[in-house]
Amino acid sequence: MPITMSLREAVLHKIHGKSESGMRDMIEGSIDAQEAALPGLGVVFEVIWKNIDHTKQDELVSVLQDQLEHSNLKPLK
Repeated sequence: MPITMSLREAVLHKIHGKSESGMRDMIEGSIDAQEAALPGLGVVFEVIWKNIDHTKQDELVSVLQDQLEHSNLKPLK
């Protein structure tokens, strides 16, 4: 019988045991790649978010907000 995994479990299984260098390569290889890589980055971000303190969470939100304000994107109406 085949094992069924959620997307989250599959991503975590794939990255489990990677070295820091391997993890960085995986993340950098997913940035600006095909959109199929985005769910994996979302899982990675979730792990990071759950394991950093509120100060670092606030810093990440601030960086995101700053980058969005300086981008050419227009808000959707």
